[in-house]
Amino acid sequence: MKPFLFVILAAISVTICACSGSSPAARPASTVTITAHPAASRPAAATATPAPRTSAPPTSAAAASCQTGKLAATAVSPQGYTHGLQLTIVFTNTGTAPCTLAGYPKVTQATGPGTSIGQPAAENPAAPHTAVTLPPNGVASARLQIASSANYPASTCRPVKATSLAVVPPSQKTALHIAFGTTACNGSAKIMTVTPVQQGS
Repeated sequence: MKPFLFVILAAISVTICACSGSSPAARPASTVTITAHPAASRPAAATATPAPRTSAPPTSAAAASCQTGKLAATAVSPQGYTHGLQLTIVFTNTGTAPCTLAGYPKVTQATGPGTSIGQPAAENPAAPHTAVTLPPNGVASARLQIASSANYPASTCRPVKATSLAVVPPSQKTALHIAFGTTACNGSAKIMTVTPVQQGS
């Protein structure tokens, strides 16, 4: 090696040793690489689906009042008693849908349609007043009592022969006519009483 080159290398070595003695060499900053992994997605909490509310079964609407045109009426089981006779008026639903009867029928004696005689039957509260629903062909009934015309003075009774009963169902205006012969009072005397309609005959 040439003497000149040797001198230069020696000078460089001295410089490096001097630096090492005065202060530690600065360490290069280490770089740490962190790879972020996305957090595992948790399954969404199951949302409880409320059970469908079971609606109550629809309440059927109340049956309409029985119309005269969809009823038939008969007089059955006439029986005599001390002061007259009593019988049962039976109403039959001749329609195709249920209907309701509630209250007292209006009953008068007659000689035919449109020819009522005397006073209508008074209301007898002996039986309970309830609404009765008649299915098609179903029946309801009311008890009618007819006192003997002989129990009343001729001046207030004015007896006359009746050939039928004119029966107006509760809540109606048109009468049903039942053939039934009796002696009626064509005056002011009230000789009949009737109960509210009841279930059955």
